[in-house]
Order: sequence, then C-alpha cells, then structure tokens
Amino acid sequence: MRRAVLIPVLSMLAAASLAAPPAFAGHGKEEKKAPPTYFALQPLTATTIRRDGRRGVMTLEAGIEAKDAGLMERAQQSEPRLRAAFAQVLMTYTAGMPRGAAPDLNYLGDKMQDAADKVLGRKGSKVLLGSAMVN
Repeated sequence: MRRAVLIPVLSMLAAASLAAPPAFAGHGKEEKKAPPTYFALQPLTATTIRRDGRRGVMTLEAGIEAKDAGLMERAQQSEPRLRAAFAQVLMTYTAGMPRGAAPDLNYLGDKMQDAADKVLGRKGSKVLLGSAMVN
C-alpha cells in the first residue's frame, strides 16, 4: 500500500526536477547574443559542358562573412543583388570553361569578391565558397 503512494510521488518529483532549470543557470545576468557575422546564400547554379560533351550543371555554395555589423546588415539587405552578381560571375566562368576541367575556385573566389565589394560599395566583407560540383 505504501509503495502505491510512493511511486507516483517520486515520478512527479523526478519530472519536476527535469523540467525546472538549475538554480545557478542564469547567475542573475542576461547574456547578450553576438550579432551574426556570416550568412549563407542559396546554392548558385550555371550550365556547363561535361566531359562527355553533354550539358551539365555546376552548383556552387557561397556565403558572406563581415565582422562589421553595419556591413553585415547591408550585405543581408543586398542579398538579391549579391546573388545576381555571383550568378553572373559563375555563368560567365562556366561558359568559357574547357570540357571536363575542374573549376578553379581561387579564380571564382577572387571574381566573386570583386563583385561583392562592388555591390556593397566598400571592402570589408569576405566571400567564402563551400562546395563546387559539376553534374
């Protein structure tokens, strides 16, 4: 009989201890979140000629990093213009790419950095390239 009362009480105490935050969690201070310094763009695509002579698609992941909060805000607001400028660079590059050649990410990164500086109006951001794939 005693066990029948003790088990529900212990289970309620265990559930309450899991749900309650620890007493020392906040230390009475509010933590400030650092503003974002990076955001990723949707993957960019452009047509190219594959090794076997058929048309293929090159997909490139890119993002923008800016330590300056004002420049980061401007970059986020200019995301459509950045995507358009990066897509233009990528399409121009893939149009002249030799058949079956691996993409030169150093060259693409430099050209996209120039485009980003032009769109944002000043230097200070960094274009980061993720993966590049020709399919």
